[in-house]
Amino acid sequence: MLLLTLCAAYFCWTALTIRPSGTWDEDAYGGITLSCAFAVGAAAVVAGFQWLPSVRRVLPWWGACPALLLGVVAGLRWMNGG
Repeated sequence: MLLLTLCAAYFCWTALTIRPSGTWDEDAYGGITLSCAFAVGAAAVVAGFQWLPSVRRVLPWWGACPALLLGVVAGLRWMNGG
């Protein structure tokens, strides 16, 4: 779970720091979209793991909140400029 949260943080960071040079910069927009998709995917996997009873016994529900928050931020970036 920690590794997936770190992956989501990295991809969210890259999605937020990539700046296209102009409206013609399709490579930058593609990178933003890919980074957002990976961040949202990692957050979804963390949420999926949280549903497993064996994980819920060890990790409290708030342990998945950082990854889910990163997924929401990446999703918003994806909708607004990816």
